Amino acid sequence: MAANPPPGPDPEQLASLVSDLNDALAALGITATARRRTLQIDITLTGPKAPEQSAVMPLVLGILANQTLPGVEQARVFGQAAGADLLSWSQIVSLDASLPLHQQSRRPAGAGVSPSSAKSRPERSRRMGVDLKLAAHAGNLARASGITLTLLAGMVFSLVLAVLLIVDQSNPLLGLGLSLGITLLVNGLVFFLAPWGMDWMQSLLYHTRWVPLADISKRSPEAGRVIQWVCQQHRLQTPRLGIIADDNPTAFTYGSLPNQARIVVSQGLFKYLEDDEAAAVYAHELGHIVHWDFALMTLAQTLVQALYLIYVYARTMLRGDGKGKAAIQNAAVAAYVFYVIGTYLILYLSRVREYFADHFAAGVTGNPNGLAQALVKIAYGIVEESQHQKEPSRLLEGTRALGIYDPKAAATSGTVYRIGQDAQQVGRVFLWDLFNPWAGWMELNSTHPLTGKRIRALSTYAEQLGLEAAFDMGRIVAVGQRLDRQRLYQGFALDIVIYLAAWLGLALGAGIGWLLFGGQARYWSILGVALIGWGLGLLLKTLVMYPQLGRPAEEDVLNLMTDPYASPLRGRPVQLTGTLIGRGDSGYVFGSDLKLQDQTGLLFLRYASRFGPLGNFLFGASQVEGLIGQSVQSTGWFRRSVMAWLELEGLRTPGRRVASYPRFWNWLLALGAILGGLVVMAIG
Repeated sequence: MAANPPPGPDPEQLASLVSDLNDALAALGITATARRRTLQIDITLTGPKAPEQSAVMPLVLGILANQTLPGVEQARVFGQAAGADLLSWSQIVSLDASLPLHQQSRRPAGAGVSPSSAKSRPERSRRMGVDLKLAAHAGNLARASGITLTLLAGMVFSLVLAVLLIVDQSNPLLGLGLSLGITLLVNGLVFFLAPWGMDWMQSLLYHTRWVPLADISKRSPEAGRVIQWVCQQHRLQTPRLGIIADDNPTAFTYGSLPNQARIVVSQGLFKYLEDDEAAAVYAHELGHIVHWDFALMTLAQTLVQALYLIYVYARTMLRGDGKGKAAIQNAAVAAYVFYVIGTYLILYLSRVREYFADHFAAGVTGNPNGLAQALVKIAYGIVEESQHQKEPSRLLEGTRALGIYDPKAAATSGTVYRIGQDAQQVGRVFLWDLFNPWAGWMELNSTHPLTGKRIRALSTYAEQLGLEAAFDMGRIVAVGQRLDRQRLYQGFALDIVIYLAAWLGLALGAGIGWLLFGGQARYWSILGVALIGWGLGLLLKTLVMYPQLGRPAEEDVLNLMTDPYASPLRGRPVQLTGTLIGRGDSGYVFGSDLKLQDQTGLLFLRYASRFGPLGNFLFGASQVEGLIGQSVQSTGWFRRSVMAWLELEGLRTPGRRVASYPRFWNWLLALGAILGGLVVMAIG
C-alpha cells in the first residue's frame, strides 16, 4: 500500500517557480534553487556575495504571488554566498491563500506554534533582567551541586583509602598522600586544559568556525545585545563564539572557567529560529556560564571517572595473590556500585542545571515565550533535517549531553510544530511528559528534563510577567487532570517489577541459591539458581512486552505521539503506512534501524534479526539502502520513553516483505539461561 505524497507543489510547479526566480534575479548575478518539503518550500538564493535581503525579497514575493502553489503554507528563503558553508540570512514568509501574496507580511515567529494566539506572536516583557520566581519543580542548583560533589568526593576518598590500606605497602599513609596528590594534579591539568582539547576536537569533527560578536549580531541582532548585556552585568569576558556548518539546530557551552567559556551553535539555529528565539538560546547558554554549572559538571564527571578507574584497579589487583584479596573484592564491588550511583547523580545535576539556565534566559530576555518556542522549533528543525539525511547527525549525537535539547526526544516534540494551531493536540503531545508515571522513571536516565516540563516552567515565568503564554499549559494541565488515573497508575508498580524482572530474578535466584547451598560452599549451584531466576524473569518480561499482534489497528504517527497512556513496557500493536527516509543509527553506515515518515510525523523503527548482531549488520549493509525512499506498511509494537519507536514485526513494500524477530532472542536467552542453570546445578 503506497503512502500518499506530502502536500505541496508538484515537480512541474516547482520547476516553473525556479525558472521565474532565476529570470528575475539573473541581472543581480543570483541563482535560485528550491526544495519541496511537507506543506512548505525552501528557496535558496546564491550569489558571488550574499544577496542583500532587502533587495531580493520584494522580487521573490512578487514572483510567488503569481505562482499556483497548492498545499503550501509557508516559504523559507535563504541567502548565501557561493562557496560559503554558512547561510547569511533567512526569512520565513506565511502563504495565506485568502490574501494576495504581495499583501502578506513576514510570518511572525511562533506562528503555527502558539495555540493561544494565532493572530499575533505571544507577548514579551519590554525590560531585560527581570526577577522571576523559580518554577517549583525545577529543583535547587546549589543543593544539587553540593550534594552531588560531596557524595562523589566522599566515595572517591573512601575507596582510595580502602584500596591503599589493603595493598601491601610499608607506608600506606605515604602511598595515600602520593596517590591523592597525583590525582589532584592530573585532574587539575585536565580541568584547565580541557577547553583547548575540546576546541581541537570541535575543529576536527565538526569544522567549527570561530567568529566575532559582530558576526552573531549580524545574524541575530538581539542575540548580540543579550551577550553584551549579560557580560557587562556579570563582569565576564565575551565568550569565544563558534558556528558549525550544520543545518540541525543546536547550541552548547563548554569550558573550565567563566572567562574561558565557549558558546557554539549550528547554522541551523539561525535557519529555524527567529531573532528573539535565537537570543533566548544564547541567554540559556550564558546562564550555564554565569552559574558555573558547566565547570561543576566537568568536576563531577572527573570524580565519576575516578570511581570507575578505582573499580578497574581493584579488579586488576584480584589477579594477584597479595594480602586482603577478599577486602579488595569488596572494594571493587563498592567502587562499581558508587560509579552507578555517581552516574545518576550527574544526570540529576544535569537536569537541574537546564531548568536554571531556562530560568536565567527567561529573566534576562524578559521573553520566556521566546525560549519555549525555540525548544519546539529546534525539535522541529531536527525532524525536518532528518527527512533529507540518510544518516543521522553525528553533531547531535556527539554533543547530546552538552546541547540545549536532547535530540532523542525531537521526533516526539517536533510534532508539536506541525499541529501547533490545534491547542488540544499540542496538549496531548505534552500530556505524556507531565502525567504518565513512566515519564519520571525514564527521565532518570536523561541529561535533559522532558520538554513538556521545561515548557511548563517557562509558562509559569510568562504568567509572572503578565504575558500570554506561547503554550496554554493551564489548559494542558486541566486536560491531564481528567485522564483516567486508574489506567495511568494502577499496576505501575507491578510494571516496574516486570520491567526489571530479569535482574530481580537474578538477585532473587542468587539469594535463594545462597540459602540452599551457601553453607555447603556449592558456588556453582548458587550460580545455577541465579541463572534460572534471570531466565524466568526475562521470560515474564517478554510475555508482557509482546502481546499478540492479531490484526493491528491502522494508526498515524501523530496519534501515537499524543497517546498519554503509552508505555515502554507494554507494546501497543499497530500498523503504520509511510515512507522510509533513512537510517536510525547515528554515524553508523551499516545501521539496521530505520526512520519512517507519514503525513503527520516521523518515527524510529527497530529491526531485529534472528541471527543477532551479525544478522543486524548484514541487513544494514546489504538491504537497508535499497529500502530507503520506498513506501512501506510496517507492523509492530509501539513504545514510548524519552523517545518513541516502533519495534518491528515486519515491513511490507510493493514487491517484498521484510520480517523482524524482536522476541526471538529474548526467548532464546531466557530458555538458554534456564537450561544452563539446570546444567550448572547438576555439575555443581
